[in-house]
Amino acid sequence: MLGSFVGRDDQLALLDRELELVRAGGQRPGRALLVRGRRRVGKSRLVEEFIARSGVPAVYFTASMQAPEEELRLFAAEVAASDLPGAAIYAELGPTTWDAALTVLATALPDDGPSIVVIDELPYLTGTDGALEGTLQKVFDRVLSRRPVLLIGVGSDLAMMEALNAYGRPFHQRAVEMVVPPLNPAEVAAMLDLPPADAFDAYLVTGGLPLVCQEWTPGAPLMQHLAQVLAVPTSALLVSGERALAAEFPGETQARRVLRTIGAGERTFTTIGQRAGGLQQASLNRSLSVLREKRVVAVDTPLSTRPSRESRYRVADPYLRFWLTFLGPHLAEVERGRGDRVLARIEASWSAWRGRAVEPVVRESLVRLPAEARAGTRGVVGGYWTRSNDPEIDLVVADREPVAGRIEAVGSIKWLDDAPFDQRDLAVLVTHRGQLPGAVADLPLVVVSRSGVAVDGVTAIGPADLLQAWGGRP
Repeated sequence: MLGSFVGRDDQLALLDRELELVRAGGQRPGRALLVRGRRRVGKSRLVEEFIARSGVPAVYFTASMQAPEEELRLFAAEVAASDLPGAAIYAELGPTTWDAALTVLATALPDDGPSIVVIDELPYLTGTDGALEGTLQKVFDRVLSRRPVLLIGVGSDLAMMEALNAYGRPFHQRAVEMVVPPLNPAEVAAMLDLPPADAFDAYLVTGGLPLVCQEWTPGAPLMQHLAQVLAVPTSALLVSGERALAAEFPGETQARRVLRTIGAGERTFTTIGQRAGGLQQASLNRSLSVLREKRVVAVDTPLSTRPSRESRYRVADPYLRFWLTFLGPHLAEVERGRGDRVLARIEASWSAWRGRAVEPVVRESLVRLPAEARAGTRGVVGGYWTRSNDPEIDLVVADREPVAGRIEAVGSIKWLDDAPFDQRDLAVLVTHRGQLPGAVADLPLVVVSRSGVAVDGVTAIGPADLLQAWGGRP
């Protein structure tokens, strides 16, 4: 095996099940699986580990955005160099089209047991060769599905990978889909040997990206870790953001400018357009559509019994949000050996930045908690605000979204060091509860606090409780 994994048991189990279905045989034993996930989330590493554990013959090809004929040549070279039983024969045939390459591939596969064929960065191929989807579908239906092979397509372009299996596309309903998520907060806590509150800090910085987490010395405090990696211009924490943006938006300079504006803290449509260079409404809409389609930006709307148009935009990935705020604008300083300046900015702004950045993570954590742990409520979790931010409510639990039929609870997030939720905070929350459309006077109050709760009459939730929502140790 290639090494230990943290938090990948579910994905490995799914891959094992697919291979067992191939092994079970039948008239059409061949199976197809489409694996998607954000860049640097560990998809390729996961599939390679699966192949190593399986012990069956395999070929692993990674596309690289080269000319179609060069991609085909590289694919043929990978097959010829693989441990497939017919690899030598395949090398002699030298197919010159993808139709021939995939059809002849069947002759290299074993007859008496399963094998695995992986095409990584599949969207690179389908994006440059419009006929490849149809070719893949034809060869899979006529040839590969009749052989004991697990065909795995891997891709980081989430929208394109979803589209491959969509209705009306050639490969529709031919593949099982699997999403490889980042490490969740509990997995980050286990990997980095951190207590619950510190684990959430680490999650906000790393986004749960395994490669970024691997740089962290287990048990190290946040600022100590940042001081170490900011002294290394090639650290994964520094370079992963720029590489992800270059890969996702190679020709979308305006979309990248809009993303950087959102990363800098702008949240409303109007202010984003103004700070991104005075973009016209149509241009801004196009950029935001690209960013949302690629799952890089999320949009939140106020949750209450009254419809609202006060949408707010945020960077969906915690790591990228941190990178855009603190690292991306100052890479030149790190390269000059002045990572200490970057660290000083982070230390000065950390508490305020963290308070806002942790909100979507807390809401997602609350959704995972059982009802008894959150005042007996079972609904969706969001927030509420008005254009003037009076009121602005961190937590709203309701029966449905985007417009609630019934409000079940309201709450507050106070994520400060050494500052528990106190009587003054409670007074503000009670006042805001009375201003929320659909709320009643005796609605339960839920408080999430990093440093504890110093009042009665509320459901108190701390970092350890949130970590348990993700499967962390009690």
